[in-house]
Parts: sequence; structure tokens; C-alpha cells
Amino acid sequence: MVDTLDLKIIKQLEINSRASYVEIGKQIGLSPSSVRERIQKLEDAAIIQGYKLQLNNQKLGFGLEVFILFKLFSGKLQLFCDQLKDFPEINEVFRITGPQNIIMNVVLVDQMHLQQFIDRLLVYGEPTTHLILSDLKK
Repeated sequence: MVDTLDLKIIKQLEINSRASYVEIGKQIGLSPSSVRERIQKLEDAAIIQGYKLQLNNQKLGFGLEVFILFKLFSGKLQLFCDQLKDFPEINEVFRITGPQNIIMNVVLVDQMHLQQFIDRLLVYGEPTTHLILSDLKK
């Protein structure tokens, strides 16, 4: 069972997954050894499944980030899934319900790169692109 202390640890890890047991313990009022044990239990129970690197795409030369809603042509889902490795621009991709069946978060260098990316998608279905202007939660 996950209790309120576990939830506080999870929140601290969401803020900074590299925080030490000492830092987390100070924030929530636990000893470092208790924090370590609780994190280990959360990992063993697969509640914590990993730690993610968050990059500044702008500084890496990717000036454009988009969401693409994608309606796959009939019978193209498996082919598209098999080809995902050929699209390094895709950060995240989810199968969804509704008129479109895929949503992707994609990072690109510029508008020309976006055009080339969309051209590569057109053999699988119909994309609808939404430019990300800013991240309101960061």
C-alpha cells in the first residue's frame, strides 16, 4: 500500500529525481535510511518504473515542438508501429480514442524539418499538426 509519506516522496522525485535521500528526508521529515527503504519498495512494486531525463530541446537545436494528431489509414497501424524506430523526432506516441487514433509529441529543428516529417507520415495516414507555443506547467 502507498501511504501519504510515499506520495510525498514521489512528489519530491517528480520535482527532482536526482535529489539525495538526505534532501528528500529533510523535505518530508524522514531519515535518509527510511527514504531509501521506501523508494526501494516503490521500485520493487513497480510503482516507480524509472527515472526520466528531461532535455532542453531548444539548446539542442530543436526549435520546434508539436503535437500531431494522426488518423491512420485502415490496416496501417501495425506497419506504423513497426516503423516508429525510423522516426527519432518522436518523443512520445500514444494510441487514443476518437476521430484520430494516434497522438505524438515531436521535436523538430524548424518548419522545413516539420514539412519533411509530415511528408514521411503521409504514407500511413492523415496528420493534423498543433504547434506548441509554451509549456504552462513548467
